[in-house]
Amino acid sequence: MKKVTRREFAKSAAIAPLGLAAASSLFGQVGVAPQSPAVPPAPKKAPNPEDAANRVFSVTEPGPFDAPLQFVRNEMPQKLKPFSLGDVTLDSGPLQQARDWNRGYIMRLPNDRLLHNFRVNAGLPSSAKPLGGWEGPACELRGHFVGHYLSACALLYASTGDAAIKSRADELVTGLAACQAALNQNGYLSAFPSEFFDRLDRRENVWAPFYTMHKIMAGLLDMKTHAANDQALDVVLKMAGWVDTWTADKSEAHMQDILNTEYGGMNDVLYNLAAVTGDDRWGRIGDRFTKKIFFTPLALRHDALKGQHMNTHVPQVIGAARRLELSSDFRFADVSRFFFETVSESRTYATGGSSNNEHWLTDPNHLALEMQVSSHHQECCCSYNMMKLARHLYAWSGESRFIDYYERNLLNHRLGAIEPETGHTAYFLSLAPGAWKTTCTEGESFWCCTGTALEEFAKLNDTIYFHDDNSLFVNLYFASTVNWKDRGVRLRQSTNFPESGSTELSIEQAPAHEWSLHLRIPSWTTAANSVAINGRRLDAVGTPGSYLTLTRDWKAGDRIELTMPMRLTAEPLADDRTQQAFLYGPLVLAGQFPKIGLEDRLEHLQGPEIQEAPTLEVPVLKSSGADPGSADPVSLIRPIPGESLAFRAADQEHEIVLKPLNQSWQRFAVYWKVT
Repeated sequence: MKKVTRREFAKSAAIAPLGLAAASSLFGQVGVAPQSPAVPPAPKKAPNPEDAANRVFSVTEPGPFDAPLQFVRNEMPQKLKPFSLGDVTLDSGPLQQARDWNRGYIMRLPNDRLLHNFRVNAGLPSSAKPLGGWEGPACELRGHFVGHYLSACALLYASTGDAAIKSRADELVTGLAACQAALNQNGYLSAFPSEFFDRLDRRENVWAPFYTMHKIMAGLLDMKTHAANDQALDVVLKMAGWVDTWTADKSEAHMQDILNTEYGGMNDVLYNLAAVTGDDRWGRIGDRFTKKIFFTPLALRHDALKGQHMNTHVPQVIGAARRLELSSDFRFADVSRFFFETVSESRTYATGGSSNNEHWLTDPNHLALEMQVSSHHQECCCSYNMMKLARHLYAWSGESRFIDYYERNLLNHRLGAIEPETGHTAYFLSLAPGAWKTTCTEGESFWCCTGTALEEFAKLNDTIYFHDDNSLFVNLYFASTVNWKDRGVRLRQSTNFPESGSTELSIEQAPAHEWSLHLRIPSWTTAANSVAINGRRLDAVGTPGSYLTLTRDWKAGDRIELTMPMRLTAEPLADDRTQQAFLYGPLVLAGQFPKIGLEDRLEHLQGPEIQEAPTLEVPVLKSSGADPGSADPVSLIRPIPGESLAFRAADQEHEIVLKPLNQSWQRFAVYWKVT
């Protein structure tokens, strides 16, 4: 098996303590003359205002993470709260469809095969056929997928009450507990020997043992929080105890060096364990996984991401967000907010994804240059984790821009990365002209992205609605029902979005008092959006990129119709405005080209190997305007009459048909050269 490059550590540079120089007013100085001066004191001078103005005072501030961390619980109030997964039910539509494909794949993976490496490592008998790929017996990352699998089962059970899924996951937890007991190593549990951690301690080459441990611990903790499995909590507490012992005697410098090897979200899972148990011990251990060389520039609002491995670092920032929520420590707010800001605003493609070959390869706003390096753009794990981070930031502020970002990723990258029927998912979503989607196989891949997809498509109902004490926020427009039991509210959403830009909300149950409904008016719609209540159109118009608030004594039977016109837009790359992507509403459109001449070996790699495929010349689009970077998308791309979400490039030498990227399973093109 080829050693995968995604876990290579990207070198980074520390930021020196910030020196600040500022002009200041003259400070008064009070002194006492010496008893026996050696020389006569100089005559006093009248103060000169110009001297004061020209004085410069240097202030050297300590770095934000110079001092040892001290975890003190002081939970930060959040503006909004998500609903429990069981309170939101998906109805027929693209989310339910993707969830069902994913469930099918989950159910086709036998527990005995998932447990095989754990049992062999623990000296227990196993006659199961080993899984392949990254779960193969010789792969140093083996066991990570089992953690994802537990999380997926727990989330799917919480979302649907699926008894078959819970039974399968409970059995898997029991099997892991037996392996932990057989190992008898102070709580250690893994599919590989603890010698891997000895190599990590000696700073020898090893493929991310804490990364794998994080996935297993997170899966077990999810089984406790979402599936009420007490045995899972017992197993994860023992694992956390082992982590405490292993890290406790490491010096600060040595532990920081260890953190240069990818460790997933160990900080995040330990903070979550502290939250679930109420035991701050786990928060203090979580602090040991604060990678200061990475967090320091972010806290100082400095983008030092060039050369960094994206998927190594996004989970660490999710951990920073969780640390803030538990401690109110502003440094972790600075880290989380600036990281999201710089990635989403200056390193993100039209689809919402980021990175090339798993790294940020350039300075900010150089995506046209970065795209050229390889055809392996946008690792799926990265989008999944960036969406998780966006949910944290949204809960703190309630700002709709975080949901705009979330929706863009969900509709284009994530729903575009799951293969219909099989539930097989992608590793990279390439934006190279003439690319195609590649997916995992049934039993020989088990990439990191296979695992995160398994989780993601189990909880697609988690962001549609949020709430505060007396308000319901409608964030996403998918067919679903929310049951706000604490307030006696039940609301059903009926829509075929994104086939059309409208939705209907029906109040099925409401309390006998006034409450507010906040409807997200997406940034992609126009000022011609409209709302009607019980058939009567309101005078109010929502501002795109905000919420429209409706407050009244709602009654069962009330209907709210929201119309959000979808329009064609173009998004050029900042460093080459002649390269443009086209969108219809939030949907990224892709030109369609035949998928011919691709052998099976090219369809199940981590990404499309363009250089090995038959050559495909993607046409250049001719613009009628003098400035191609400001071309009117309506003059270039036009709807095909009578067809849903189908478009044609207008007045071009070649016939070019475009449809949403999430429906594109041929060869395709997203970015076009416009001249």
